[in-house]
Amino acid sequence: METSFLLAKLNMLMTSDHSSVVSMNLFVALLCACIVVGHWLEEYRWMNESITALAIGLCTGAVILLTTGGKSSRLLVFSEDLFFIYLLPPIIFNAGFQVKKKQFFRNFLTIMLFGAIGTLISFGIISLGAVHIFQKMKIGPLELRDYLAIGAILSATDSVCTLQVLNQDETPLLYSLVFGEGVVNDAASVVLFNAIKSFDLTHINSRIALEFMGNFLYLFITSTMLGVLAGLLSAYIVKKLYFGRHSTDREVALMILMAYLSYMLAEFFYLSAILTVFFCGIVMSHYTWHNVTESSRVTTKHVFATLSFVAEIFIFLYVGMDALDIEKWGVVSNSPGKSIKVSSILLGLVLIGRAAFVFPLSFLSNLTRKSKYEKIDLKQQVTIWWAGLMRGAVSMALAYNQFTRSDAKLRGNAFMITSTITVVLFSTVVFGLLTKPLVRILLPSTKYFASTTSSEPSSPKSFTQPLLSNRHELESHQNGKNILRPSSLRKLLSTPSHTVHHYWRKFDDAFMRPVFGGRGFVPFIPCSPTDQDDHQWL
Repeated sequence: METSFLLAKLNMLMTSDHSSVVSMNLFVALLCACIVVGHWLEEYRWMNESITALAIGLCTGAVILLTTGGKSSRLLVFSEDLFFIYLLPPIIFNAGFQVKKKQFFRNFLTIMLFGAIGTLISFGIISLGAVHIFQKMKIGPLELRDYLAIGAILSATDSVCTLQVLNQDETPLLYSLVFGEGVVNDAASVVLFNAIKSFDLTHINSRIALEFMGNFLYLFITSTMLGVLAGLLSAYIVKKLYFGRHSTDREVALMILMAYLSYMLAEFFYLSAILTVFFCGIVMSHYTWHNVTESSRVTTKHVFATLSFVAEIFIFLYVGMDALDIEKWGVVSNSPGKSIKVSSILLGLVLIGRAAFVFPLSFLSNLTRKSKYEKIDLKQQVTIWWAGLMRGAVSMALAYNQFTRSDAKLRGNAFMITSTITVVLFSTVVFGLLTKPLVRILLPSTKYFASTTSSEPSSPKSFTQPLLSNRHELESHQNGKNILRPSSLRKLLSTPSHTVHHYWRKFDDAFMRPVFGGRGFVPFIPCSPTDQDDHQWL
């Protein structure tokens, strides 16, 4: 009797394992199809890989739904841990590793304004609108915590799709602002979401509000510092031990593992892992990357980019399939009109919430920009507003966390989940498809714009550019000429980026690079990075 029971159990396990293998084979085949089809469509400028993967996911989900008799639409079960622990880290790290640091730090204050203050404004508008409207609609039993959570969920822009839609070389200022804001915004939204879940919201008073804001700022600062420290530690280890003398595999492995360790440490200490790994990527690209061998530089650059690319396609493919999950739609299927109305209201609140901070904060940012070419004009503001309307996997993962752990079959929870899915699909497909044509219409002279706002080359050699450097400064250093710098406080305020860059370079060259390495500060050892490539950028 026991033997037959064990055999039956073993047979079930083997069947389950085989079905998992079949699912993985189909999913990997779909990933390959997304890359091929996405490349073909992008060649004809129709759409990018992210929208292609979303469309293929929707079609695949519909086919599975039909073949299973309406029981399932997925090959894999969505896991929040899979998304936040395995798929998101390589995307955010690679973004920090490859971002043009000059543009990012030149617009750092504007990015922080949009990413932090803007997220709070958007969160407030969406939450207040949801409370005011949905309570009157009586969509189901929802608490104040749920309304605040939906505000945080839909405040998270899709920085992944932004990478696909905007071009860093054609529109460097817009890319820097929208993507930089997207990373900070995602981190802020996750911080807000976790704070909403942890704070007692039954008795809100001024003390709770101050604690909430203090916790928000604490997480931002400590998460950033952890990322910087992790990047500096990796640079110091690679510089001192210099693994390349024996094996380039070791230094490549160390860079990958240290980057991932920074993310997991942030999760361990309940910090914002998104901010941590992003700034770890920036610091690694400035110091650690210059300490490894030439072959390791090429390897790490392509490894990080490839991991990020595959993770992006994986996310959008799965989101497309999971959007048709019958369990989520079954509860609201008897009132499709109300479901459409709820989704439309949330989409409208997203539009209003973004407009409420993009235009006022752009006006404030322009007050600090003295040069005409550095100001964000109305057309650029409209583009920034539009490009940041896309919502993606972060919103879906947070929605699953909030509304499925209690009971996804509750009417209110089902409305929130399906409406979030609708907003994500509509914004990604419609807004994503229209962003490139909108950029061409509003900013037709992108080549001129790129040449006036970005002084970093578009080739892979942009990775050897120093933090906050520009070509004119490099040439002047090569020619041995001194650069005139503002000396008075008034000039410091009128041209802050040049002055900050000047003092940062002096501090970096005097203290940071001798300790942590970097361009021009790595001792020559056989098989080490060639100093000729380094010195040509000094």
